[in-house]
Amino acid sequence: MELLQGIDVAIFYFLNSGIANPIFDKIMPFITEVDSWVLLYIFGFWYLFFKSGRTGKVTAIALIITIIVSDQLSSSVIKEIVERLRPCHTLDNVRLLVDCGGGKSFPSSHAVNNFAAAFVITHYFRKNYILFYLIAFAMAFSRVYIGVHYPFDVTAGAIIGLMVAFLITLLVDNFDNKFISKKKEKFK
Repeated sequence: MELLQGIDVAIFYFLNSGIANPIFDKIMPFITEVDSWVLLYIFGFWYLFFKSGRTGKVTAIALIITIIVSDQLSSSVIKEIVERLRPCHTLDNVRLLVDCGGGKSFPSSHAVNNFAAAFVITHYFRKNYILFYLIAFAMAFSRVYIGVHYPFDVTAGAIIGLMVAFLITLLVDNFDNKFISKKKEKFK
């Protein structure tokens, strides 16, 4: 366990300080801030629900369910069990570009939710999968760069988010195929 912690800390310092530069110092706090994305989220849900047909509606519903489940699992269950403190609370010489916050570190809920959302969206709309995973990666990377998460926090967060999204899309697709699609066929 000490070896893994040592690797995690070494990678943290490399990403937090070793590659520090003025461009990332301006961009990463913007990327990491959920408020920076609110208008895009609102537009995205509106577009999915009102402009993308039935598949868009299914995607929007799957996204809502997935984010609720993934966020609660991450924030209210796993973080409370693991109780890992953020690097900005435990390490010396952390380049902290935002408020450290009082929350726990493992897993990164930003990574969980963004990778979950990327999976759901690309499950139904495969065309722009690179864009959505790049956004999720940028969000996860920003959490380490700004000093509030360890690399293993965001890596585990990505894995957890992908697993939750896989399970939710499986359930939504099964529900849709068993109940919604069959009802439509019945009335044709």
